[in-house]
Amino acid sequence: MSEPLDPAPAIVDAHALALNTLPFHDDRDLVAAERGFLGTLDPLVITDAAGDVVWDGESYNFLQGEPPASVHPSLWRQSQLAARHGLFEVVPGIYQVRGFDLSNITFVEGDTGVIVIDPLISSETAAAALALYREHRGERPVVAVIYTHSHADHFAGVFGVTSQEEVDAGKVHVIAPEGFVEHAVAENVYAGTAMGRRAGYMYGAALPRGPRGQVGTGLGQTTSTGSIGLIVPTLDIRETGERHTIDGVEIEFQMAPGTEAPAEMHFYFPSFRALCMAENATHNLHNILTLRGALVRDPHVWSQYLTEAIERWGEASDVVFASHHWPTWGHDEIVEFLSTQRDLYAYLHDQTLRMLNQGMTGAEIAEVIQLPPALENAWNARGYYGSVSHNVKAIYQRYMGWFDGNPARLWPHPPSALAERYVTALGGISRVIELAQAAYDEGDFRWAATLLDHAVFVDAEHTGVRELYVATLRQLGYGSENGTWRNFFLSGATELSEGNFGTPTSPNAPSIVAQLSPEQLLDSIAISVNGPKAWNLDLTLDLVFTDLDVAYRVTLRNGVLVYVARSAPADAPLVLRMPKLRLLALLGGDRTSPGIDAEGDMRVFE
Repeated sequence: MSEPLDPAPAIVDAHALALNTLPFHDDRDLVAAERGFLGTLDPLVITDAAGDVVWDGESYNFLQGEPPASVHPSLWRQSQLAARHGLFEVVPGIYQVRGFDLSNITFVEGDTGVIVIDPLISSETAAAALALYREHRGERPVVAVIYTHSHADHFAGVFGVTSQEEVDAGKVHVIAPEGFVEHAVAENVYAGTAMGRRAGYMYGAALPRGPRGQVGTGLGQTTSTGSIGLIVPTLDIRETGERHTIDGVEIEFQMAPGTEAPAEMHFYFPSFRALCMAENATHNLHNILTLRGALVRDPHVWSQYLTEAIERWGEASDVVFASHHWPTWGHDEIVEFLSTQRDLYAYLHDQTLRMLNQGMTGAEIAEVIQLPPALENAWNARGYYGSVSHNVKAIYQRYMGWFDGNPARLWPHPPSALAERYVTALGGISRVIELAQAAYDEGDFRWAATLLDHAVFVDAEHTGVRELYVATLRQLGYGSENGTWRNFFLSGATELSEGNFGTPTSPNAPSIVAQLSPEQLLDSIAISVNGPKAWNLDLTLDLVFTDLDVAYRVTLRNGVLVYVARSAPADAPLVLRMPKLRLLALLGGDRTSPGIDAEGDMRVFE
């Protein structure tokens, strides 16, 4: 069959049901998302130095009017809200630019300058946001940058608001939670290639934007594609209750490690009665395990830190804002919002544990768990970015691992071998297509996708399999309330119909890789060792980083690279002396200085 252009009747019916049952009469978010609007960039198209577009807000202008049948009405509403862009006043003295990237950038005015919170993903989008702020608020210099946590959409645009020279000169403070650099670098390097590939699916990077394509991610619209970088913090926040005054602005911090990011913090501005919740309280259900891949997060401590924030600052706050979405104003509204977010993560954690202790698997729990009515009907608890389904499975994984305890599933065949056996057992490719078509016609797209997944592993070029699989994935995408699920389904359909689109997102910028510690650098080398090819090697060398005055004994044996810190090189058959950046250059393919070069940047002793 050919690729369908329209949603199937089952999708249309499901969307009609959602329109009739969800609280679309509640328009408080629509009012909040517009509150304090001061102006925007028109047209909202941001380019890099070469003239290439790195952010195109105009591409979301189709998000107008009533939801089309090809988009879940709840996701359509969320995307309309997230696509609203410009400079907004949070309270006098605090301003946000929203809709210039996946995340928000916030400006807090001090005595002489401005404190920047979370400078977006790209230097180009951050610079455009700062220019918009200055257009409306004057030419205040940047005096500090705060990274709320260790994900790239909250630090990688830093060179758009300041420079390494200004930081080195002491003109700009850079503030982050303890452990920020270690986690920011490790996440982008250790599994960065695989995560980049999945992120392309998750954010719909290769999809056309429109009612039958990418409409957003729930958390924001998508990721910008400009220049990324990292400036190392000059001040690490280590304890809850720690207070600092920056340019006359007092800030009280709360540590929240192991929540949405391994290094994350909240903070309160007493003079503004304003609370920043980083990414731990946004207007959706967030991820316990993001689809791009990461360590499984801890919803239990997440909920506890939200409780702590309510207790510390709930009575003292007139506004709460975050690194995504729009603020919430008013004491009662703030407590309601934070409490709903807290209850959401606590409920998923506690009920998953209750049911797994009754013998249920993650997949089984995900099918039967129900949120309380108050959470089910709260817009800020809807699964636009994280979903109840995959978060429950992640909680199960956190406690129990990948194995569900059924011995038949302890040693399954890999997908290709399993597919061959299933297709044979079902009567061959033609029979599988027949069964999948029947499931498709009945609106059982999950079963159709399962059948076709086996079939495509057996014969990836079979026209009938590919066409029906593309149609099935499109229907699953059309029906998804979750923005990242929609992008995954539609990205899969795109690759099946148009070919592999590669890895459109990559966080491995030189300025980020340059922050690898010697240990992280050696870990990344160990990860790249081809074990089978190195089985029979037995190598020993001493590696001296001349710029850091540290040395390591490095061995390669049984395909395993091991390093041990040494006070000085000893009796290794080979000694390498070089700055850390020289080793990074070598690993990047620079072989121009194999021995002692004119600059003396690398020396080899045998």
